[in-house]
Amino acid sequence: MKTKYAILFIFVVALVIIEKESSILSRVSDKLIQMHNPQQTPQTLQDSSNTTPRSSFSVLKVLLSKLPATHGNYTNLLEERHEEVENVGNSKHVLLMASTRTGSSFVGEFFNQHGESMFYLFEPLWHVERMLFPAAEANNGTLLPEIYRDLLQALFLCDFSPLEKFISPPPQDHVTPDLFRRESSMALCEEPVCTPEIKDIFERYHCKTRHCGPLNLTLASESCLSKRYRAIKTVRVRLLETLQPLLQDLRLDVKVIQLVRDPRAILASRMVAFSSKYQTWKAWAQDGQVPEDNEEVKRLKGNCDQLRISAEMGLSQPPWLRSRYMLVRYEDIARDPMQKAEEMYKFTGIPFSSQAREWILRNTQSVQEASGIYSTQKNSSEQADKWRFSIPFTLAQIVQKVCGPTMKLFGYKYVEDEKTLVNKSVSLLEEKQFHY
Repeated sequence: MKTKYAILFIFVVALVIIEKESSILSRVSDKLIQMHNPQQTPQTLQDSSNTTPRSSFSVLKVLLSKLPATHGNYTNLLEERHEEVENVGNSKHVLLMASTRTGSSFVGEFFNQHGESMFYLFEPLWHVERMLFPAAEANNGTLLPEIYRDLLQALFLCDFSPLEKFISPPPQDHVTPDLFRRESSMALCEEPVCTPEIKDIFERYHCKTRHCGPLNLTLASESCLSKRYRAIKTVRVRLLETLQPLLQDLRLDVKVIQLVRDPRAILASRMVAFSSKYQTWKAWAQDGQVPEDNEEVKRLKGNCDQLRISAEMGLSQPPWLRSRYMLVRYEDIARDPMQKAEEMYKFTGIPFSSQAREWILRNTQSVQEASGIYSTQKNSSEQADKWRFSIPFTLAQIVQKVCGPTMKLFGYKYVEDEKTLVNKSVSLLEEKQFHY
């Protein structure tokens, strides 16, 4: 009994010495308590810090070394945890969090084009939404966020087995021809993940300059493990707070980049890209009347509110997000893509490669834009304000009304009349810095 209290006393002293609680130390402390008193189940402590200084570990190791020899394994346990934290520096993880039609495919390429050290995935959560969305809706939307988070966690760890559960039809022996937008990942289009060319059968699996056979997810996992940097782009994570356990995982070093865009521009782009789903909005544009109590308008407001809530949380820098969140406006990227790319790379701690620079230069100064709603070849300086000539003033007004707080936070200016809306000499973007 005395030994147990002595151990607990030593840990209390150690935690006082350390400035902030460390989740690693908490886990070790819990382990000790549990080993000495199996009937007591310690509760996991949430940590607010990302790493613990070496000196803190040294202090605790000295204290542990004073324990009787029978407890020497505690020092080994602590050393393992220390090594686990140090190994985090060997890899970097980037989550590009956005909503549809914010330019996320384009910005995702900034990382996809990094080079041979990058493993990039394009919308892997699409499979989850496709399979579970009706059930999740029936469950008041509480099911998907946790599944999204856990799947992202597994994928950042290069474990594709959870994803297999959502691919339809199910992979056979870990092989599938149906991974969504596989061709958007350079890592999945290079050897040995890309099997030899068989054009007559696998024409639709075109990956850049070669044709790939069905994807072997075991090979994909091995490729992922061989890369130092891993990035995932998704438009399906609605609220930043649902990612807290992911960002506190000591095995990962996750940085979140939230990409936002003027809500009026998003609506205008969606009406073009997803025409059949936006017939109601098109009808309103014709008759000039928008019923504010309509479900479509409420959905728009809900989307804007979620963007704002996530951004407010990220910008407030709670302990679990400190130095791990960055807010970027699409309009700022369109005005100066190279500068913003440099800032994003600096934030993630990943070197800005010459390959990425060359791709950005080549794909942001195009005289003629490539076709297709998912094209990443843009004349960026022309793209930012293009929406102003396609959205009726009536619809711009309703967006301003229901998304006002979101627009204010992100620095998007209102327009009071149609003449101002289409006057490109009038900027609708405030000069604004978002600290991270």
